[in-house]
Amino acid sequence: MGLFDITQIALDRALTGAAARQQALANNIANANTPLFKRSDVDFQSSLAQALNGGASPDQLQQLDFQPQVDNTSSIRVDGNNVDMDQEMASLAGNTITYQALVAVAHVRLQMLATAMGSSGH
Repeated sequence: MGLFDITQIALDRALTGAAARQQALANNIANANTPLFKRSDVDFQSSLAQALNGGASPDQLQQLDFQPQVDNTSSIRVDGNNVDMDQEMASLAGNTITYQALVAVAHVRLQMLATAMGSSGH
């Protein structure tokens, strides 16, 4: 097993996906009053789960790319904008918690590696 096993690669990709989602959600909030703007989101969890459940190799996991998907299915306002600020703020908060949890797991894994290599990790 190498230093960057499949778990570490999946963790790295999840952090990348959560960061991409945070950026998409922040963009939605910034454009909440832009006429005709359509919200977007990044569903990195489904993409990552599908890859892992499908037995993706470490190289295949490294190649996962999380792109924002535009929601053209709804217009909740007369001006054509479909950003619901309450929903966006809730999604942003949830994604922040996800990101923080991923960072905590990454920190613990790095501490375990440091301990295994005989370092105190400080």
